[in-house]
Amino acid sequence: MSRRIKRTQSRSDRPADRRNSERPKAEAARSAGAPAKRESPKREPSKRPDGDRPRRERFAGEREAAPRSEFGHGKGDRVRAPRAEREDRRDTFEPRERPPAKRAGKPVRFGAERAERKPADAPPPKKPEPEPALLPTKVQTVVVTADENGMRVDRFLEARFPGLSFSHIQRIVRKGELRVNGKRADSKDRLEEGQSVRIPPLKLDAPKERSGGLSDAEQKTLDTLKAMTLYEDDDVLVLNKPAGLAVQGGSGMTRHIDQMLEVMRDAKGQKPRLVHRIDRETSGCLLVAKTRFAATHLTGAFRHRSARKVYWALVAGVPKPKQGRISTYLAKEESEDDTIMRVAAHGDEGASHAVTYYAVVEASASKLAWVSLKPVTGRTHQLRAHMAHIGHPIVGDPKYFNIENWALPGGLQNRLHLLARRIVIPHPRGGVIDATAPLPPHMLQSWNLLGLEHDRFDPIENAPEE
Repeated sequence: MSRRIKRTQSRSDRPADRRNSERPKAEAARSAGAPAKRESPKREPSKRPDGDRPRRERFAGEREAAPRSEFGHGKGDRVRAPRAEREDRRDTFEPRERPPAKRAGKPVRFGAERAERKPADAPPPKKPEPEPALLPTKVQTVVVTADENGMRVDRFLEARFPGLSFSHIQRIVRKGELRVNGKRADSKDRLEEGQSVRIPPLKLDAPKERSGGLSDAEQKTLDTLKAMTLYEDDDVLVLNKPAGLAVQGGSGMTRHIDQMLEVMRDAKGQKPRLVHRIDRETSGCLLVAKTRFAATHLTGAFRHRSARKVYWALVAGVPKPKQGRISTYLAKEESEDDTIMRVAAHGDEGASHAVTYYAVVEASASKLAWVSLKPVTGRTHQLRAHMAHIGHPIVGDPKYFNIENWALPGGLQNRLHLLARRIVIPHPRGGVIDATAPLPPHMLQSWNLLGLEHDRFDPIENAPEE
């Protein structure tokens, strides 16, 4: 690679005859009306900085003294070097390495060291699970986060303060000590992101890690839970709850599922959480989250109706048509002795929409029918109230069986014949959880007495979601 130096002649270096030949042309141009070239006034020799010396003579010594650059650049190299010296310089020329370009905030485009790029399909880093909050000893106000949007008040407290009993939650809500945006709230109200929740002092000890092993009573409780287990992994537990065992405690209730789960606290003191509930006298599938991560995803699956539940029941009479959809509004009706759900009109205070699909699997003469039920919504006593509403209450239901002078067939136990048969729900970490519970002893006895085939195909499994 060679570089040629183009020589530029100054006016002072041009021949005199050429300068004289250009002067008549300039005078002709001025006489023709062209703008005259501006001439700077000449300084007197006495006013020049260096006296009489012309400018080119003034700097002649400096130009000779200035060091010649390696490639012949610079204003000091007006005089060209001899040809032989230039040829030798071209033969020994080596290009100079340039440093890589730098760009603010961006990697070097052609540099040897390029910033490593993360693959597009790389999974996002897992967020560490927040530690459970300590139970407050004074009034505090917390803000509902995005992950807690849509949670019920009672489940919000359970998630925030593991170990807080159901009865304690109901008590502070009932007394109005818990407020949402300054207003009283019900335990079933849904929270929204950004709302302020006032939490009163909770006079309970924070959950502690287990220092030793389980006692004999706790080990017996753990064995009972293991015997009830239909499905279990690191995040989810599905129990086959027996009839007569409550899911959560109430007045005078000392043994229930929520209390039994205390023996399954992990090393961090976190207890498995209930994701949904079934009635005390109803047996079958009960879903439990073993981690806060699983609780959030499973609760969202129920809220968005991506969970599918199938129930079996023995009802009085044979519903007609044999497959149908029940859609009503249900409202709570409280009395001194009991609390039931009544069919209400749209717009009634406290009324909620409830939808249930049903299908007759098999009939026993015309007096009893084995019915498969699929609740779309999850209202309290929804299936029991809906079957009574269409005139076919569930056998053994002490609250909603409303047929007068109806005699229970011989050999059948007067207990609620309702089973949470199957639950299908997306797993929090991918895949699907599909658990099925067998008939409880009293229902299996009735099926055998009536000659019903409990392993028969269930027609409601593929019923629509809405």
